[in-house]
Amino acid sequence: MKDWPQKTCLVTGGAGFIGSHLVDRLLSLGARVIIIDNFDPYYTPQQKEKNLQQALKNKQCLLIRGDIKTNSVLGDVFSKNRFDHVFHLAAKAGVRKSLTKPDQYYQTNLIGTLKILENIKDSPTTQFIFGGSSSVYGENNIPFTETQATDVQISPYASSKKAAELLTRTYAHLYKIPTTILRFFTVYGPRCRPDMAPYKFIDAILSHRTLTKFGSGNSSRDYTYIDDIIDGLIAAAENPFTFEVINLGGSQSISLNQFIDLIENTTRTKAKIEIKPIPNGDVKKTLANINKAKKMLNWQPKIDLKKGIERTVAWMKN
Repeated sequence: MKDWPQKTCLVTGGAGFIGSHLVDRLLSLGARVIIIDNFDPYYTPQQKEKNLQQALKNKQCLLIRGDIKTNSVLGDVFSKNRFDHVFHLAAKAGVRKSLTKPDQYYQTNLIGTLKILENIKDSPTTQFIFGGSSSVYGENNIPFTETQATDVQISPYASSKKAAELLTRTYAHLYKIPTTILRFFTVYGPRCRPDMAPYKFIDAILSHRTLTKFGSGNSSRDYTYIDDIIDGLIAAAENPFTFEVINLGGSQSISLNQFIDLIENTTRTKAKIEIKPIPNGDVKKTLANINKAKKMLNWQPKIDLKKGIERTVAWMKN
């Protein structure tokens, strides 16, 4: 798309891992970018500040420190701007913590989404791109395909994301909001969240600390490198639909044991491992069917897991 310099984009959760990478890409394309982020202390806000250091030097970028659940914050933003694209990435993250504080997850992931949709429902030229999650598939048959039933989630986090999807579909239907839901599969890479396995395992191995492995290590995940996810977000913006749900995944599932082996080989350091039972809420396997992304977005991952882990390790060393 050649007209990005004429575009104004809103990125909710723009100081986070995925959000900050998207902000950088949009700015590199010449777009004007407004970020809303409340710097949730789920992990250190200092890391989020660092994520935006370069972006905020660009005059085309504006940061609004606020909560998407606050009417006055959103009202002010939407009254002063007409957005071509709203990338809704703000979310309360973390499957395991959602078991102890489910109300917080529903407030942010569902009510927060509702507030955004209420503000764009009268602007049908604004495209809504929602950062979904593979967790909505629950314990389903793999590979996960967009046409599969997603009736049973196994954590409040997952069910809050599914509820937000349903709400998004309703608003797309009622108000003709062009909408794409992208279901992300275990995103990793530089700036990755410190609560996620890639960060925790690399950090523990580099620091010669004991890492915790849940279960036998036969559980598996479909890991997706951050640059590929950003490519998918941009492709979704450049190919608007009336309403679509599309998987973005690495399209390769690797066991926890294989994942640890890969980090050991990359760092040339042997891991110290403590084994604990698999927590409630964790699915056993994830694997994305990405045929729809290939067909509708001309998208497929470019960075394999080996190369992606090498880049992530290099970032963490620095």
